[in-house]
Amino acid sequence: MKRTSTHLYKLSVGLLLAPIVLIAILILLHWLGWINAWQFPLIPVSAFCIFGSFASLALAGAWPWRSRAGARTRGDRWRQRPRSVLSLALVVVLLVVNLPPYLVAHYVTQVRSPGQLILGRPRPENDTNPSDRGLVYVTHRLRSERNIELESWEIKTTTQPRGTVLLFPGNLSTKSKLLAQAEQFVNLGFDVVLTDFRSVGGSTGKITTAGISEAKDVVAVFNHLKAQKFSQDHPTSPVILYGISMGTAAILRAIFQYQIQPDAIILELPFARLLDSVKSRLRYRKVPTFPIAELLLFWAFVQRGVNGFGHNPVTFARAVNCPTLVLQGAQDQWITVEEVTAIVDNFAGPKQLVIFPDAGHHQLLSVNRERWRSTVASFLANL
Repeated sequence: MKRTSTHLYKLSVGLLLAPIVLIAILILLHWLGWINAWQFPLIPVSAFCIFGSFASLALAGAWPWRSRAGARTRGDRWRQRPRSVLSLALVVVLLVVNLPPYLVAHYVTQVRSPGQLILGRPRPENDTNPSDRGLVYVTHRLRSERNIELESWEIKTTTQPRGTVLLFPGNLSTKSKLLAQAEQFVNLGFDVVLTDFRSVGGSTGKITTAGISEAKDVVAVFNHLKAQKFSQDHPTSPVILYGISMGTAAILRAIFQYQIQPDAIILELPFARLLDSVKSRLRYRKVPTFPIAELLLFWAFVQRGVNGFGHNPVTFARAVNCPTLVLQGAQDQWITVEEVTAIVDNFAGPKQLVIFPDAGHHQLLSVNRERWRSTVASFLANL
C-alpha cells in the first residue's frame, strides 16, 4: 500500500514538472522549424497537468496505507481520518466539476449517424435540393483532408456570370439551408457553389469544431474553384465567400491561417471569440460561465486536439484586405453588436456593417428580405 502511495506522489511531482519539459521541447522544435510553437495551446495543457498533479496528490493522501511502524492505535486512526476524508473529498470535487464539461465537450463535437448508440448530436441531412427551387445544379465531391470528402452543389446563373459566390453554412447546418441565399445570388447574376462542411449533409466525417478544422474545408473549395476543377467554366474573378455564424469563423480563419485571397467576403452573424460565444450560451441558459466555459474548451482540446482558446475571428480579421460586408441582428442573443463592431474595426480593407434592428441569431434574409437583397446587391455592384 505504501508503495502505491509513493508512486502517486512521484506522479504528482512529474506532472508538475511536465509543463517545464514541454516548454523546452517546444522551443527546440520551433528553433528547428518543425512547428510553430506559438500555435500550441500551452496554457490548457499545463492546466491539465496541474489538475492531474493535484488529483494524484489528493489520492495519495487518501490512500489507506500504514507506515512500517504501524498506525494501530485508535488515536492514530482518528488523527489520520480528517486528512483522508479531506483528500477523498477533493478527488470527488475534481471529478464532479470536470466530468460534466468532459461529456458535454464530447457531445457538442461528436456527430452520430442514425442508429448509432454513441454520445453525440444527430447528423443533419439536406432536406431539399436546388431542383425544388427550379435551379439546375451539378453535385461534386472534393477532398478536404485525406479522410474528409466534401459534397458541393454548383449552380450556374442563366445570364453572363458576374462572378462566383461560395456559400458556407453555420454550425451543424447543411447547404440546403442556404438555398434561399443561393437563389438571390443567382438572380443577381452570380454563379454559386454551396458546400456541406465536414460531418454534415453529404460530406464525410464525425467531428465538428466550430470553424477550426472547417477552415480547411473553405480552403479546399476555394482552391478547387481557382484550379477550375468544377464541371462548368466560371469567371476567374471576382470570387466572393459568404458564410453564416460558424461559416464566418471558418472563412476568417482560412484567410488568416492559410492565406487564401478572395475578392470579397460577406459575413452574416459572426462571433468574435469562441470562448465568449460559449459563455454567452451558458449565460443565456443561466449556467455559471466560470470555470465551465474554460473547462469545455479545455476538454474539447484534449479530446479533439483543437485549440478553442485561440479561435478568435476578431484577431483573424486583421488579415482581411478585401472588401467586406458584415450583416448582424441587433437582437442576437449570442453575439453583441459591440463584438461584431470589434471584428469590423480590425478589417484592413473596405468594410461595411449593416444592422438589422429586429433580427436575432437566425438567417437575416428570412427577417427582412428586401433589406438583405438591396444591401448585398449594392455591395456586389461596387466590386
